Amino acid sequence: MKKRQLAILGSTGSIGTQALEVVSEHSDLFEVYALTANNQVDLLINQARKYMPEVVVIANERKYPELKEALEDLPIKVWAGADAIAQMVQSEPIDMVLTAMVGYSGLRPTISAIKAGKAIALANKETLVVAGELIMKLAAEHKVPILPVDSEHSAIFQCLTGAYDNSIEKILLTASGGPFRRKTLEELATVTKAQALRHPNWTMGAKITIDSASMMNKGFEMIEAKWLFDVTPDQVQVVVHPQSVIHSMVQFEDGAVKAQLGMPDMRLPIQYAFSYPDRISSSFDRLDFSQCTNLTFEQPDTKRFRNLALAYEAMYRGGNMPCIVNAANEVVVALSLIHI
Repeated sequence: MKKRQLAILGSTGSIGTQALEVVSEHSDLFEVYALTANNQVDLLINQARKYMPEVVVIANERKYPELKEALEDLPIKVWAGADAIAQMVQSEPIDMVLTAMVGYSGLRPTISAIKAGKAIALANKETLVVAGELIMKLAAEHKVPILPVDSEHSAIFQCLTGAYDNSIEKILLTASGGPFRRKTLEELATVTKAQALRHPNWTMGAKITIDSASMMNKGFEMIEAKWLFDVTPDQVQVVVHPQSVIHSMVQFEDGAVKAQLGMPDMRLPIQYAFSYPDRISSSFDRLDFSQCTNLTFEQPDTKRFRNLALAYEAMYRGGNMPCIVNAANEVVVALSLIHI
């Protein structure tokens, strides 16, 4: 496998930092060409010194002087702003762009990277929620692979590898149910931000953790799956699986179901996207089936988790509705996170 040059958009976030762990473990296969961050300039400085990329970009232009001064002793290009990120992803040496920016901000650089013919490791689900038709059409036009990094969509992608000629009857997206799975409507009225940020199984960034608690994240994943795998809304089903061992499933037209299982560790889907179509070794924890003695499944409750119902409706209506729901959710979540 040829050494791949990576641009990691959102390198200081949860996905970005775990992606760099994968790079560290396989420095013979992956090299960091560029790193970007929104605000966390101190961590970006440390990452730049460790991985020595060609370029670093800070989206918040007010942080540029601090970043520039901290790296002035190194031969690293230092840029700032959204325009710089969109320009950087088109750099000729880059083989793959990991889009791990938060929310709507990931759309523009993803489009720019696709137009430049870069493979996309997609961790920013909002890109497909707000512009799925545009993104998939562009990717097909430029013959660019969209490799899913979300654990659920990576699971589906892995289930479909070698089976794309077989008709899909249904995609089964698993959901842990989050920290409020057992809460009543009355109890949900008094939950706190701190409780919402304590996911029972996964370690993630603040926004996606809040979205998981409200199940809006799973709603967005339904819309993302519709575009990624070219299925209708009727072919996407959410199943609550509290143990997070089965990451998702595909049911084929003959009734057979394929599932992808593994530990709840985001490094696995990140590594699979980076190395695809190859599988490479890892030091990640292995699933111990002697401990998996109770795998359970439930139907989601859209009366208690109304965001899931909103996402269902947006997916069925199509048009701008998913974009509208995403915009409303970004505003509400941003307000909820201000004082954290």
